[in-house]
Amino acid sequence: MKRDWMKLDQAYLLPTYGRMPVVVADARGATITDVEGKCYLDLFAGLAVNVLGHGHPALMEELEEQSKRFLHISNFFYNIPAIELAEKMIERTFPGKIFFTNSGAESTEAMIKYIHKYSKGNNGKGVVVFENSFHGRTLGALKLTRMNNVQQDFPTIKFPVHEIPTEDIQALESCFKTHQPAAFLFEPISGSGGVHVISTEFMERAQALCEAHGVLFCVDEIQTGIGRTGRLFAYEYSDVKPDLLLFAKGVGGGLPLGGIIVAEKISHYFKPGDHGTTFAPNPLSSSLGRRTLEVIDNVFLQQVREKGEYMIKKLEALKVTFPHSIGDIRGRGLMIGVEILKGSQTLKQNFLEREMLVNMTSGNILRLIPPLVIEKEEIDRFISVFEEIMTR
Repeated sequence: MKRDWMKLDQAYLLPTYGRMPVVVADARGATITDVEGKCYLDLFAGLAVNVLGHGHPALMEELEEQSKRFLHISNFFYNIPAIELAEKMIERTFPGKIFFTNSGAESTEAMIKYIHKYSKGNNGKGVVVFENSFHGRTLGALKLTRMNNVQQDFPTIKFPVHEIPTEDIQALESCFKTHQPAAFLFEPISGSGGVHVISTEFMERAQALCEAHGVLFCVDEIQTGIGRTGRLFAYEYSDVKPDLLLFAKGVGGGLPLGGIIVAEKISHYFKPGDHGTTFAPNPLSSSLGRRTLEVIDNVFLQQVREKGEYMIKKLEALKVTFPHSIGDIRGRGLMIGVEILKGSQTLKQNFLEREMLVNMTSGNILRLIPPLVIEKEEIDRFISVFEEIMTR
């Protein structure tokens, strides 16, 4: 008997998500197939998680090999896949140590506790963030998320948070002098905040200010990391080195994994018992993470940059044709935002009817975060459909 999965979902799961009417049966590369046999081009990769697409051969091989060894052992034992992943991440970022989590929000929570430990031995208190920033939905992370529709009236924990306009270096310096915070946290490209690219100049000046005032320079790369922008991490486009780096989403090869990298100079503030988690780092997720980093080498990253440039060039051409419907186009690599001036309310549905899966954020921003393995022919197909929708 055929089951009505949408009705069963409504019957048994809390309605915290507005789902698309797609019941997934299978997925390969940048294509998702539903239970009716329809094939959709996936242009948001499980919200930037599936960086190597669906069913990547290297990950499927690793999944089989590690699943035969063990799935869970807890943090009371040495975890070889996690150690190997941490080693590779440090080799490709900066000297320091890692605490693994299960998600982006957990990474933010770990950072909050680490900043608290740091501030007890220093003068600063609290965290500076940008207006309209997003750093998670759990209670600590929610304090740092500056979106009214997300914060609502949920309770938040008590620690100072100072909000400044995006990229306002004078406001940042004034905040440092007035409030003496412990840390400054930002995304190099805002995700839920509208895909705004933070300039290299601002990042470098902000780090200099942090160093001058003894403030931790914290970079949230939960969405921008693991090759999404054409570098392993987006901070690499500038001459900066984070004190704390947050990562998640793509790092687990499609399975839950996240964490923080703490720079070596401040890596002594956590002691046994200060923080922990039952599941992270899951050996299976860590094993897939290690293999993901092996696939995402410099040649792969160059291809991501080229595909991103190709997509933006095609989008800019559409903007010329439809100047009253398409506004600003911004992004790096395969993290691209397109401002929709007309028809944003129906755009996602219009793409869905043409078997393409897209994401809208900040009301009218088409957020394109496809699998990094998307082919140029698939980008062309997306552009062709976008043009058709705009022509209507």
